Amino acid sequence: MPIIINVDVMLARRKMSSGELAQKIGISAANLSILKTGKAKAVRFTTLDAICRALDCQPGDLLEYKPDP
Repeated sequence: MPIIINVDVMLARRKMSSGELAQKIGISAANLSILKTGKAKAVRFTTLDAICRALDCQPGDLLEYKPDP
């Protein structure tokens, strides 16, 4: 898939655990894991907003486009 999810990168930069982020944004750890691994089919803007607020980042810090070769 050409969309890369960089939530793990931002978590490491902010020294925050996945469980802590899931609790802060109000989603289950399982749903956050699905998002982090790129298996999610969609992301709600409200969820993206909550992640950006919790990690103090921009959407472009979390999402990256790399076209398939």
